[in-house]
Amino acid sequence: MTTHSVTEIPLRVKALLGVNFLTHFAVIGQITIIGKQVYDLTGRPLDLGLLGVAEFLPVAVLAPLAGPLADRYDRRKILGIALVGEAIASLLLFLYARSDPTSITPIFAIVLFFGVCRAFAMPAGRALPIDLSPPGVVPRVVALKSVCFQAGHIAGPITFGFAFVVEGSLPYLLSALALVAAIAIVGLIPSSGVKRLASTGGRQVILESLEGLRFIRHRPVMLGAMGLDLFAVLFGGALALLPAIAEDRLGVGAIGLGWLRAGVGIGAGATAVCMSIRPVQRHLGRTLYAVVAMFGLGTIALGLTRSFALAFTIIVFVSAADAVSMFIRATLVPLATPEDMRGRVLAVESVFIGASNELGAAESGLTAAFMGLVGAVVFGGVATLAVIALWWRYFPALRDLDTFDDVMPARQGGPPPGDP
Repeated sequence: MTTHSVTEIPLRVKALLGVNFLTHFAVIGQITIIGKQVYDLTGRPLDLGLLGVAEFLPVAVLAPLAGPLADRYDRRKILGIALVGEAIASLLLFLYARSDPTSITPIFAIVLFFGVCRAFAMPAGRALPIDLSPPGVVPRVVALKSVCFQAGHIAGPITFGFAFVVEGSLPYLLSALALVAAIAIVGLIPSSGVKRLASTGGRQVILESLEGLRFIRHRPVMLGAMGLDLFAVLFGGALALLPAIAEDRLGVGAIGLGWLRAGVGIGAGATAVCMSIRPVQRHLGRTLYAVVAMFGLGTIALGLTRSFALAFTIIVFVSAADAVSMFIRATLVPLATPEDMRGRVLAVESVFIGASNELGAAESGLTAAFMGLVGAVVFGGVATLAVIALWWRYFPALRDLDTFDDVMPARQGGPPPGDP
């Protein structure tokens, strides 16, 4: 596959990359502080897991609607409206934090509302940069998008951690301001010009959403990559327990927690920069299995350490491995999907991603309640390695995948997207 320089990426795609940074700066930083606030109020790791469920449920429930809408209407407008909702949620968290809260119930309610907005933002926001990019630029755009994501993952937790020390409600105000800036940029970006589906009734919308799932089911490489991400991160979701790890295992406060969370962005961000300069283009399947195995091993090590410096180093390491996995999957899925189906397919993928991250947080919280903090983290790493062994056996097409060209629609066998 031919690669292009960053100067050949359209200006409106670069603007969307800026939106990607601002939204993840706000979202990741805010999630870090919400976890800290919830754990400070209750002291229960289980509540951190339930927080993950609250983040995931709207994405799972609304995916059958969000995907078809992203294929029917202007994705730019859908993204802008969803970001307005997210900004409102951040303002509500700001107001509640200023009221000297004693209950986590309003926090969970606002998180659910935020999740509803994210459910519509994700398929539209992920499809837009691909819509506006020439096909040969897509791998580099995906890598740069990951750089922006990880830059937000670094800057958000660190900035919000310091802001929390200054004043407990300040991080939520920063989140709202960042989202407002993202909304302004989205408003300046022209429509993608992609031909949309004709408007039909609600029953047809649901049937169309199933087309995305059917499309994935008939492509073992895509299904295997998404399933590997789902189950590996589902069991290896120890990062959701960072507020408890920072407090109980490492003895650090909000600033230390911010740096631990930023370690995710540092490791993944450095890797994403490398991917943007020299993307992985050969032996994709075996590379994917290898980096997921590194993720599992690193998770086990994180559960056993009591050293802040070592924990930070491990987080950087596992995040670098996860960034390679994310780059492969995030490039593979849109390239293997026809443009007029990307909203539906990416909505389904959003459920997989949400399930891996947020349900992974729930799994970690539940196992921590029964096994303890250390047992939960170590169990997650061991389970991740078991998943790799199963996938190696049952998804040989993914294991043997060589290049991205092998998944382009013109090269794929099997039935067309709409066939059962």
